[in-house]
Amino acid sequence: MATIRFRALAETANRKPAAVEKLDRKSQIFGTNVFNDKTMRQFLTPDAYKAVQNAVQHGTKIDRNIAEYVAMGMKEWALSKGVTHYTHWFQPLTGTTAEKHDAFFETSFDGSDPVEKFGGSQLVQQEPDASSFPNGGIRNTFEARGYTAWDPTSPAFIYGTTLCIPTVFVSYTGEALDYKTPLLRALHSVDEAATAVAKYFDKNVKKVTPTLGWEQEYFLVDKALANARPDISLTGRTLLGHTSAKGQQLEDHYFGSIPSRVLNYMRDLENECMLLGIPVKTRHNEVAPNQFELAPIFEETNLAVDHNSLLMDVMQKVAERHDFKVLLHEKPFKGVNGSGKHNNWSMATDTGVNLLSPGKTPMSNLQFLTFFINTIKAVYSYEELLRASIASASNDHRLGANEAPPAIISIFIGQQLSAVLDELEGVSNGKLSPEEKTDLKLNVVGKLPDVLLDNTDRNRTSPFAFTGNKFEFRAVGSTANCANPMTTLNAIVAKQLMDFKVEVDALIGKGLKKDEAIFNVLREYIKQTKNILFEGDGYSDAWEKEAKKRGLSNYKTTPEALKAKVSKKAIQLFEELGIMNHVEVEARYEIEVEEYVKRIQIESRVLGDIARNHVIPTAIKYQNTLIDNVKGLKEIFGKDFEKLAKEQMSLIKEISEHIEGINSKVEAMIEERKKANNSTNVEKMAEAYCNKVKPYFEEIRYHTDKLELLVDDEMWTLVKYRELLFVR
Repeated sequence: MATIRFRALAETANRKPAAVEKLDRKSQIFGTNVFNDKTMRQFLTPDAYKAVQNAVQHGTKIDRNIAEYVAMGMKEWALSKGVTHYTHWFQPLTGTTAEKHDAFFETSFDGSDPVEKFGGSQLVQQEPDASSFPNGGIRNTFEARGYTAWDPTSPAFIYGTTLCIPTVFVSYTGEALDYKTPLLRALHSVDEAATAVAKYFDKNVKKVTPTLGWEQEYFLVDKALANARPDISLTGRTLLGHTSAKGQQLEDHYFGSIPSRVLNYMRDLENECMLLGIPVKTRHNEVAPNQFELAPIFEETNLAVDHNSLLMDVMQKVAERHDFKVLLHEKPFKGVNGSGKHNNWSMATDTGVNLLSPGKTPMSNLQFLTFFINTIKAVYSYEELLRASIASASNDHRLGANEAPPAIISIFIGQQLSAVLDELEGVSNGKLSPEEKTDLKLNVVGKLPDVLLDNTDRNRTSPFAFTGNKFEFRAVGSTANCANPMTTLNAIVAKQLMDFKVEVDALIGKGLKKDEAIFNVLREYIKQTKNILFEGDGYSDAWEKEAKKRGLSNYKTTPEALKAKVSKKAIQLFEELGIMNHVEVEARYEIEVEEYVKRIQIESRVLGDIARNHVIPTAIKYQNTLIDNVKGLKEIFGKDFEKLAKEQMSLIKEISEHIEGINSKVEAMIEERKKANNSTNVEKMAEAYCNKVKPYFEEIRYHTDKLELLVDDEMWTLVKYRELLFVR
């Protein structure tokens, strides 16, 4: 078995950087495989083009007759680029994307007259099996019908020889079975709520668009090395393996020179992204060895989510060409940093204003403060739900691990903005005197542009930080579909803005001027939300104690955190905004709890298998070598052998103790797994896997990692950390 490891190492050592096709400048190839505005103008009739634009900009429905013309133009464009198949591309609740390919091909009844065909009905709707995807009990096995429906706000694209049409996925009875549908509803809610508030400051605002810029972190490991590790192949991470003597402690990888093979992979990936209209801009080495990051320019949130979901798939496919495997797991290696996916979020008006960026006048700054403080209030009111939105078995390894934001949701805004809020807190209750109004507008609000210019250091320990003109939700995990946290964030902000407008309008109705009413409401919000603001070290034990005093939640495991999703408060929020009904909310909760169980169950079985079928046999084989050595010494030296074989005897005993430790812990883990599996309640099953099964992982790993240090390197079957992280 050890030959597999050494064969993989030899194969990796002989790799050369793969050739990358040289394309035109990025600005010229960007979006050439996307059915974008430029392409639609060329291939659609004026009426069809106008219908799609109205759907994108105003949410109007596209008539079925018009859809025929859209499909005709889309087909002609696709065929002109060598496409042979089409698919409805959607995001079921599996965490991955899904697609079923159909050919642009039909024949008559007798098999004659073949023709390339793609009509409005194929564009608008298809029928995948809704019972075969996670549905949380919404669909039974015998109730298979579900529908994918075209989302015209996210343009179709070509990948390979397939036309991919982004769609929503709903059940026969109308419930959402995907990530996109609730996200679209949440974006609609925040658009309406934010537009209504923005009109306090600019009557010309007709639409507010939430924007998202994600930062994708990932590891690259040679394909041969990854394939030689069953745990990486089956779980996406290493379940055992002793840390390398050299890890990230020298801090020499971060922003360092990008290795040649990796750079060619990045160039190839960027080419694919440009063709697909994914505006990636930044690439660099991350902190851990063999860890990297790429980030795009901000986009409309729905499109940004689609692009990130597509990117994660494309990353794997491009990696194959370069003999790499991409590891997106939040914690693939022990002892070095894990990976996140920071979600940078803001809101922009159709008049070209970023609502989270101050302007040059007191009025525009009051607008900024209104949306800034309302976002803080939204997070404060729903911090448990926001924590639940990023909960997963894989992200549990990362949150609070002194390398990523803690599991406590808090907001970092910096000292200067904190000082501004402190001054606003002193606003008089009711009408402002002329002096107070002047002082506020000129001396507090009017100074904001200067205040925000590099006003503070960044706080990497904060899960939700204001970074100049946006909020950065840093706690999102690298494997996450951004739609999950973005649905929650946009929903809670929408709800908060609605409540804010009701309060302001009520004060205006009582005789206060608009600015006075806004100041008065904001003052109360500042007082109410002080507990969520934190400027210090989020990794410290002191913060955990302080957060508890402040009444902030600290859910360190997914089974704990997810319960907030089905709280009365959460269900009321989603139902009130029309984002999800209670059936959809409860179904998602059940799906995520079940997924947690399955992931821990798989890891438990894989760990037991590797420990018993790889580690123990290898340890016994080496132990037998030592025993033969001791026997030989006894034959040669007689009674003096004990002194000469003292170290070997000690080693034999130590190996036996670790073998016994592995066997006993694996047996105990299996028994706990059996007990957990007997539970008929999925919540109790998740808690059992979390609290009874999972703790054995580290106990088993302790013994396997000790054996890795004891056993002859020539015999060890598993690729080691030093090889996974440093052989490129």
